[in-house]
Amino acid sequence: MVISNELNNKTLVIVQLNGGNDFMNTVVPYGNGLYRDFRPIVGIDQEHITPIDDYIGFNNDVAPINDLYNKGQVAIIQGVGYPNSSRSHFRSMDIWHTCEPDIVANEGWLGKTVRMIDPSTDNPLTAVSFGRGLPRALTAQEVMVTSVGDLDTYGLMSGIQAKEQKAQALDLFKRVYTPAIGSGLIQDYLGRTGVDVIRGADMLKKAPQMYKSTVEYADNAIAKSLRDVARVHLAGLGTRIFYTQHGGYDTHANEVPTHPKLLTDLSGAIGDFFQDLSDHDADQDVVMLVFTEFGRRIKDNASGTDHGSGGGAFVIGPSVKGGLFSEYPSLDPSEHDQGDLKHTYDFRGLYSTLLENWLGLDPIEIVNGNFEKLNLFK
Repeated sequence: MVISNELNNKTLVIVQLNGGNDFMNTVVPYGNGLYRDFRPIVGIDQEHITPIDDYIGFNNDVAPINDLYNKGQVAIIQGVGYPNSSRSHFRSMDIWHTCEPDIVANEGWLGKTVRMIDPSTDNPLTAVSFGRGLPRALTAQEVMVTSVGDLDTYGLMSGIQAKEQKAQALDLFKRVYTPAIGSGLIQDYLGRTGVDVIRGADMLKKAPQMYKSTVEYADNAIAKSLRDVARVHLAGLGTRIFYTQHGGYDTHANEVPTHPKLLTDLSGAIGDFFQDLSDHDADQDVVMLVFTEFGRRIKDNASGTDHGSGGGAFVIGPSVKGGLFSEYPSLDPSEHDQGDLKHTYDFRGLYSTLLENWLGLDPIEIVNGNFEKLNLFK
């Protein structure tokens, strides 16, 4: 149900960090001596941390996000998770995508959101996903979502190429989610709802032609995706939900050499994206959610960390009331969740906040209940 007509130009950009970002090494609890005790190898050096307060600080690899935080445009949601957190990538991401921690659901939270926004499916670009395959968050019965691999070539494909890309996207989609949902009726349902993921090429091909910018995005996957989001948003095609993904966060023993570059690429792309929109006076109606399926374990394991819980998320944009929200999970061993940070805030409350206070929608049917909302917006 739409509860506010005043918010119908608001746009939500999702950045999904695949693999489980290490929140403890992103927003670092440097003020707690246990951090050094638990992480003698992967812990971030003091000189590489910019304090937020006397307890936590930003890893300097996310300096552009820190810059936006200093402008009051970043909300740090600490300890985001859900009860009895799953350490399985597929199952945990499935829970984040469907808001169903106890059963395997057949509709995603953003798919249901799109259905509320555009019940008649008038615009095939109400939701656009950049990357290979369709995220399960965007699946829902009778919902049209456009999936784009490369915006520069998307509108130039022949009919045969479009069919091939559609087949590849659906095949990848099925293979990715089979471990979580099996190959039975739900899998068949998802295949049927994904049949039209390549619609909208004629509309989208206008976006690169209309785009001009002085911002030079980096040459990496997340920067390219966010540049594509900027181009489509600036083209005014009516897209309300954008979905992007940044992979590689399941670092394990490779965390020390790998995680810094991941954070640098991510943060740089986000900084460039908001600078681009600001330069075009087109950032006021845009909010970005950055999330991951879970955090990492508190103690390092050789040169890395294993799957954990109690991670964190960012909500970013000039309309955001910046600051710290919820509580940073305790590092005290007596309060650990099986060796992990214990979650302090339910992610469904975060979704509810975005749905009701940003998109103007009733969140109850989408997130399957009432959850504590946050005061995230100015």
